[in-house]
Amino acid sequence: MGTAANMNYASVITREHGDLEVTAVVTAGVEGNAACAGDPAQWRETESEWAKLNPTSGTINTILLFNRPLTHGALARAAVTMTEAKTAALQRLAVASLYSADLATGTGTDQYCIAAPAEGSPPLTSTSPHVKLGELIGLAVRDATLQALRWQNGLEASYTRGLLHCLRRYGLSESRLYECLAQLLNERQFELFRRNEKSVLYEPLVSAAAYAIASVLDRVRYGTLPAGVAGQALRYQGACLAAAVAAQPDHWMAFYQALPQPDPERPWLLVCTALALGWASKWS
Repeated sequence: MGTAANMNYASVITREHGDLEVTAVVTAGVEGNAACAGDPAQWRETESEWAKLNPTSGTINTILLFNRPLTHGALARAAVTMTEAKTAALQRLAVASLYSADLATGTGTDQYCIAAPAEGSPPLTSTSPHVKLGELIGLAVRDATLQALRWQNGLEASYTRGLLHCLRRYGLSESRLYECLAQLLNERQFELFRRNEKSVLYEPLVSAAAYAIASVLDRVRYGTLPAGVAGQALRYQGACLAAAVAAQPDHWMAFYQALPQPDPERPWLLVCTALALGWASKWS
């Protein structure tokens, strides 16, 4: 296995139950290569060569160690359970794919090794999440992946409440945010926002509204919600966001009425407008 991750950030976590022991060793980086299964591919293999379609960097490497022999079937299933646990860690941190609007399920260069004793006690036959051994795999790999990402990329759970982290996959970059706010706020309001940006962008109720907006957009894309309700649903959550910024929940209806009809293709515009409305109202 190869990686550019710092080996000092390798996470080693062991989980035990009775005489069962599972150890996961993980290095992880997702800032340059996080992807969701089904995203546009970065390489194409032909009969004569590999053709590079887009640049990639970032890898999650996992070594999984057992203290008991496993059957071939259990070893194969361990790879599945391990992969699901890695993805569970990425979901907890809301790691966005860099190639689509989906949350990441891994990176395009993830690698793994699994080792178990070849001899000894009778081999165990299942590593499914329905059995204790599968649970230990899930806990060890998930927690080791979370720890490795905290050290390598600074992805700590409470930090991911940031509004930009939540909505970057829907086009809200830092530069776009401030470019938009500069047009919506007067000079004094904008400067005050810049000086107090963290208190706004990491405010828990602001984050809750931002994640609700992301969830609405996800559910419309997936077909859970009909496209016809997208605008109204987004406007509801935009009003919640403005009320959270202003700390004026009793002004929710006023914010709702002041927000323009959202464009689901440009949701970041609704978010910026809601931020500006809430911030201006807070200091009026």
